[in-house]
Amino acid sequence: MSAPATTSGAGLGFELFARDGAARRGRLTTAHGTVETPAFMPVGTVATVKGMMPEQVAATGAEILLGNTYHLMLRPGAERIAALGGLHRFMNWPKPILTDSGGFQVMSLASLRRLDEDGVTFKSHLDGSAHRLTPERAVEIQDLLDSNVTMVLDECTPFPATEEQAASSMRLSMRWAERCKAAFRLRPGYGLFGIVQGGVYPALRHESAAALRGIGFDGYAIGGLAVGEPPETMLAVLQETAPALPAERPRYLMGVGRPQDLVESVRRGVDLFDCVLPTRSGRTGRGYTADGEVNMKNARHRDDPRPLDAACGCPLCSGYSRAYLHHLFRAGEMLGPILLTLHNLTFYQTLMRGLRGAIETGSLEDFAAAFHEAYGRGDLPEYVAPTPA
Repeated sequence: MSAPATTSGAGLGFELFARDGAARRGRLTTAHGTVETPAFMPVGTVATVKGMMPEQVAATGAEILLGNTYHLMLRPGAERIAALGGLHRFMNWPKPILTDSGGFQVMSLASLRRLDEDGVTFKSHLDGSAHRLTPERAVEIQDLLDSNVTMVLDECTPFPATEEQAASSMRLSMRWAERCKAAFRLRPGYGLFGIVQGGVYPALRHESAAALRGIGFDGYAIGGLAVGEPPETMLAVLQETAPALPAERPRYLMGVGRPQDLVESVRRGVDLFDCVLPTRSGRTGRGYTADGEVNMKNARHRDDPRPLDAACGCPLCSGYSRAYLHHLFRAGEMLGPILLTLHNLTFYQTLMRGLRGAIETGSLEDFAAAFHEAYGRGDLPEYVAPTPA
């Protein structure tokens, strides 16, 4: 445990009031409310968490969502969203929103973009039209969206990349970060995050962190991980990078979302996460439980009257059986993905709540050990119906 530390000013407020090792328990304050950290952000790429009403997402415990600059730029357009009252009103989410800048699409849509010093030109994956994204335009779009947390435009370095390739990519991102800072409009309750790049090379990560500290941001993200490198490599890079970031500012690990990685990343000092994994898995029949992952399309569930996770109080687990959920997926009924997505989001928020409580009580190591032991067991034994007397 440690004494409270508070950072506030024209942008975002951030208070740290407990530590357990490198792990931190804090609170992020924005113009649209507070976020208890460590926190997981469900992904609402195109102004919706797929299959979920905003009220359902909030009921899981989520306090902040992620939207995407690139996708909203293409459809329906930032100016249109601004004219309709901003992204919070547009998608009926009154709580905080963080928007990714489009930097991930610089990597993932490499075949559809042209990169230069000034920015990137995308060929729309929707209709082939050309769209120009510069650091200044990325910041402008996020301002039009009324995003509480704006991310700098960067080039997400792919894996594998040589040290020379990673260095060139990272230094371009640092030049863009300076331009984003100059373009960002200061407002109470809104902030700009820098993004550390550098691939899997510790010296480059330290160089990037130092450059961002020199510019000065409301928060600091760690990008370019969970892009194909082994999990142990990701954690090693994180172990090097997190301590190089300002202790009084929030730290955000981008795109990392396996439950076991969340636990280990919190242990290394990360405050914010996002990932499509719980929603994408929910749509494809994969559920997360205290005992590990479950494939609900597997025939072993067809006669199973038990809930997916007896320890969970979500609508799926409190009202429906594994057999019914299995039936929904086999029948192609939309209720299956809806219920399982709702469960997965609840599982993630429950996990984050447990991590926060463990940090507060100084018991994180015991919490992490118990989590890994249970999660490593895998699913429950197959159900066997009782033999009639």
